[in-house]
Amino acid sequence: MKKITKAILTGAVIAGMFMAGGCGNSSSGSSSPKTNESALMQKIKSSGKLTVGTASGFPPYEFLDTSASDGKKIDGIDIKLAEAVAKKLGVKLEIQDMTFQSLLSSLTTGKVDIAVSAINPTEERKKTVDFSDSYLEGKQTLLVRKEDAGKYKALSDFDEKRIGVQKLANEQIKNAQIVALPKVADALLELKTGKVDAVPVQNIVGGQYLLTNSDLSATDIYFSNYSGGAAVAVPKESADVIKVINEVIAENKANGNIDKWVDEMTKKAVENAKK
Repeated sequence: MKKITKAILTGAVIAGMFMAGGCGNSSSGSSSPKTNESALMQKIKSSGKLTVGTASGFPPYEFLDTSASDGKKIDGIDIKLAEAVAKKLGVKLEIQDMTFQSLLSSLTTGKVDIAVSAINPTEERKKTVDFSDSYLEGKQTLLVRKEDAGKYKALSDFDEKRIGVQKLANEQIKNAQIVALPKVADALLELKTGKVDAVPVQNIVGGQYLLTNSDLSATDIYFSNYSGGAAVAVPKESADVIKVINEVIAENKANGNIDKWVDEMTKKAVENAKK
């Protein structure tokens, strides 16, 4: 009886050792260690590059650099920001140029990692993507003839005036006489010749027009429905990537780089337009 009991106990110990050893091997041979990084961060690190979607044709935010040898390089405020983000992540930068309408869909389908193209973080867009902090607060203002620079003190001073382009003007200026024109250049010509009294523009974009039109002036009057500025669009559930982008934005606001990029890229966009 003792022999039987001893045999049973010995067998149980051996079986337990086998099972314990088996569990240990299974654990050590399992998949890679758990990570708290988002799928996007893992993709960026594994590929060694940051793929950024943008829509050239909105200087000084982004535009084709005609001074480049192939004429296909894209430059601008947004590109400088993208370069800084890629550097912070320690990866290469790849720019994908596309239509503005394609940016968010390319983001949600994974064709690009982030989108940087003077995008306003509207509530509608927030349903499908997340946004960084605002890096530039482009407000809607009005350009007028320099001779009229001191004439207008408030938005109400433009009541019943002739306004070139812009639906926004019709919403916030009482009885505005909207003169529909296909291009900003056409609107500026109408302004210079006195056929319209003002032309609404985004203040950062408007800076380049003032460099080439010394007879025009920007007002200190802004439309009330502030857009929330420009922010970087990122896929949902990518908080760690947004954290890095926000750090880059904060750093480059504090050291004055973003203001410097605005000045440099505004001048460069003007020079490009002359070629």
